[in-house]
Amino acid sequence: MTALAIVFWICVGLLLYAHVGYPLLLGGLARLRPRRGAPTPSGEPLPTVSVIVAAYAEENVIAERIANLRALDYPAGALELIVASDGSPDETVERARAAGADLVLELPRGGKIRAQDAAVARASGEIVAFSDANVGWEPDALAELVAPFADPQVGYVCGDVRLMSERGTNQEGLYWRYEMALRALESRVHSVTGGNGAIYATRREAYIVVDPIMGHDLSFPFNMVKRGWLAVYAPGARASEKMVPTIEGEFARKRRMMGHTWPIVVRGGMLSPRGYDPAYALMILSHRILRYVSPFLHLIALGTSIALLGQGWVYVVAVAIQGAILAAALAAGAIPLRPLLVARYYVMTTASLLAGLWDWLLRGTPAGWEPAEGTR
Repeated sequence: MTALAIVFWICVGLLLYAHVGYPLLLGGLARLRPRRGAPTPSGEPLPTVSVIVAAYAEENVIAERIANLRALDYPAGALELIVASDGSPDETVERARAAGADLVLELPRGGKIRAQDAAVARASGEIVAFSDANVGWEPDALAELVAPFADPQVGYVCGDVRLMSERGTNQEGLYWRYEMALRALESRVHSVTGGNGAIYATRREAYIVVDPIMGHDLSFPFNMVKRGWLAVYAPGARASEKMVPTIEGEFARKRRMMGHTWPIVVRGGMLSPRGYDPAYALMILSHRILRYVSPFLHLIALGTSIALLGQGWVYVVAVAIQGAILAAALAAGAIPLRPLLVARYYVMTTASLLAGLWDWLLRGTPAGWEPAEGTR
């Protein structure tokens, strides 16, 4: 076998492992470990919780968000609602106060992370929970979210997000169900490798102040593990969020996200094995690092398979499969059939990893944030 063929098969093997092999491995490991049971009721009162909503230009949804949080099945005396307005240019602050938030912070524009930091500094709860303004929580979501903290080893908990579709071309819902399944398995085996911004919480003492361009979704779980905490998934803590309706809008959203992801990967400590045990190091490599380098693996696999044409039928098949996926992605713009849309989603979201890296290297990553397309 030539060196070129070895490179091709390594790239193909890593891609197959990242998308298929890793979930199968997790499933096998999860069966070997007992399920982390629900904490036994101790008769102790529920912990006090400060729910923090960082908001920028959310005047159209902030009152509804506060009403949703007020309706939670959680003792009113143990719940504090904080809205941290990140220099909103509209009436977000006024409407949040009128809707009954316990504390509304009117902050200068500094980015979502700094708004959350300011809110945590003013929070009184034992647990600090976070949510976006365009999200809805089910009535028992907060109780389910804080339940794992009965285990003193748990420092971070993320919940389950259901993406609500409005008949657009975006296939994010399919991908997100896959991600939630992986998260459930990771939580059973050890700790999750990523969270989400719609519903998550930390112990106040475990909260980490990170670089303002490094979002909590990715930076919190692995940093919690490095500090000796567990980062777990609570499937019963359910939230719903509107999905960006178009694949093009999803590409733009993911491109912005990847501009924040690459600094975490490259200089945020994710690549350093210090603080990881072998199982979690494998999970970070499998679910995060291989996922982020997948555009490069795809490009190398395509280039080497073309170069290897004439050296066996398998390379003809490989080029044909890759060409068919690209052709399906292109055709989806004119023929919005589900298989074609899935191909387009995969190609565009994979490309967003490269686009986000390009943006970060070319002009850096701003700490500011904007409302997503179709979610207002």
